[in-house]
Amino acid sequence: MKRQIYDCQAGCPVESTLQIISGKWKSVILYHLLQDEVCHFGSLQRDLGHCSRRMLALQLKELEQDKIITKTVFAATPPKTEYRLTAWGQTLAPVIQAMAQWGENYNQRQKHMNRVE
Repeated sequence: MKRQIYDCQAGCPVESTLQIISGKWKSVILYHLLQDEVCHFGSLQRDLGHCSRRMLALQLKELEQDKIITKTVFAATPPKTEYRLTAWGQTLAPVIQAMAQWGENYNQRQKHMNRVE
């Protein structure tokens, strides 16, 4: 997949970031990898509940192609697959942590507003 480099004339640096972490599941996958350091396909699928196997595999493949995560497959029965953040992927930690904090604040605000109504 060809990625673009955005500058302030053609777009903005936010677009560069979004093309890597956009999609319904990528930032959530990154959040779990930041929490657990190593994740297996099955545990990610459980954690992402409504994400299909096919979609999870696609999102993981794209993150791997972008050098954000690494995939290690172990020859076992059944096969065991581990995913880890690369050093480059770990640089997304402040972005994902800020998103998590904002989401927590949003959830608390919504709960408060629902009680007020």
